[in-house]
Amino acid sequence: MPNTTILVTGGAGFIGSNFIPYFLEVFPHYHLLNLDKLTYAGNLNNLKECADHPRYTFIQGDICDAELVSRLFTQYDIRGVFHFAAESHVDNSISGPLPFIKTNIEGTFSLLEAARKHWMLAPGQMKPGYENCRFHHISTDEVYGTLGETGLFSEKTAYAPNSPYSASKASSDFLVRAYHHTYGLNTTTSNCSNNYGPKQHAEKLIPTIIRKALSGQSIPIYGDGKNVRDWLYVLDHCKGIALVWQKGRAGETYNIGGHNERNNLQIVETICGLLDELRPAATGKPYKELVTFVKDRAGHDRRYAIDATKLEQQLGWKAQETFETGMRKTVEWYLQQQVK
Repeated sequence: MPNTTILVTGGAGFIGSNFIPYFLEVFPHYHLLNLDKLTYAGNLNNLKECADHPRYTFIQGDICDAELVSRLFTQYDIRGVFHFAAESHVDNSISGPLPFIKTNIEGTFSLLEAARKHWMLAPGQMKPGYENCRFHHISTDEVYGTLGETGLFSEKTAYAPNSPYSASKASSDFLVRAYHHTYGLNTTTSNCSNNYGPKQHAEKLIPTIIRKALSGQSIPIYGDGKNVRDWLYVLDHCKGIALVWQKGRAGETYNIGGHNERNNLQIVETICGLLDELRPAATGKPYKELVTFVKDRAGHDRRYAIDATKLEQQLGWKAQETFETGMRKTVEWYLQQQVK
């Protein structure tokens, strides 16, 4: 009996490249087909451990290429989707929003259409044998906008995206919702808080802090450094995604958060403290002396925080890493990579 093929989009990116090795190890009856355009944010070096895996296939291609996507569904008889592929850097969405509109909205649409046509005979009617096919969409807490000093984002929070990036992700969430309610497509969505961990692109906050510190450069922090985010270790996120795909209710959304609210000053102080311990500066000075404050990002949301109660109570998920254990693993991984 051949293995069932599952499509992973954007699997060479940060979260996808952590998810694929995990899924291959834990779910031995599936073949994973990784479709990735390999933009600047995708790196096949992130998947070196999977390159020769008998249940893994890589295809370079664009999710906006509807003809390619449709052909892959037919050729591999795809029975499930994990949709990671997205343009995701807020600063880039401010300076050039068009790629975010195309990839995050049009790309999601082409995937949903391919799944609908391959799995369904008509609205509300799955093809025989395709009843358990599921499309899981990975989204972000940024679709909810910003919070005051108190409160948490729940699955019932109204959408209020504030950047071209978050607006494009909100649009993709709504498309997934519409395909479930209109056609009966078996979909689930997860909205996560800020991820951190191995394999994250160098442009993001935590790798930037580590890289700048080790090279003795100024560490740039936006505004007053008091912007708060809820931080989620990437492998905990991957486990939550797999659980929602396995056991979540069709048409439902699940928030995945780490219960680790930290502002950017706390982040940089934690990382600098770990680097002081693990790789002290040649100057003998503490790394936090390199911190400098730069002009704040346009429309910078002040605080995000996720309420993951639904996922915890209904499906039994729980983050394995605390902020302290996860950040130590992260810094140690980057030190092993000799980040410069």
